Amino acid sequence: MRPRTKPRPSLYEQLESLPEEVVAEILDGQLYVRPRPAWPHIVAASGLGFELIGPFQRGRGGPGGWWIVDEPELHFIRDAEVDVPDLAGWRRERMLNHPPVHRIEVVPDWICEVLSPSTESKDRKVKMPIYAEFGVSYAWLVDPLAHTLEAYALEDGGWREIGRIAGAASVSVAPFDAVAINLSDLWAPTA
Repeated sequence: MRPRTKPRPSLYEQLESLPEEVVAEILDGQLYVRPRPAWPHIVAASGLGFELIGPFQRGRGGPGGWWIVDEPELHFIRDAEVDVPDLAGWRRERMLNHPPVHRIEVVPDWICEVLSPSTESKDRKVKMPIYAEFGVSYAWLVDPLAHTLEAYALEDGGWREIGRIAGAASVSVAPFDAVAINLSDLWAPTA
């Protein structure tokens, strides 16, 4: 009699078994694991979230009507296509309440990826096409080292660039064009 082999864990079981100090995603059937981000990445993501939550989530100085969250676990296909953008937003009419679990299966209206040297290629070449395929309406790519914001709108199944801004400009970009964001607030000071 042949010895039985232990069944191999699913990709999602492998993802769940990883330590909390890493970020893991399942993209196009492949498990990607990366360490937590570096300081410029954290400053840019936190700063952008701060700029958006007041006017767009809480209605302070802006229209409200959104949920904006850091690093949600998006399940475009439950336990099979699992993406973790740096920030994501949903119009409240599409997500009336917060889900009671970590798996979010409602496609966001907007995502933001903060680029770093180790993630830029994956964010552009793997994740952006996935976001388009599943119908995310807007995507922003923020590069804290180059001090740039690229904004895209989904049109006919593909991304159309709607803005490319560099430096310390004050910008109003869809879907958050009701309020200006000062890009200099996103860039970590350098020594």
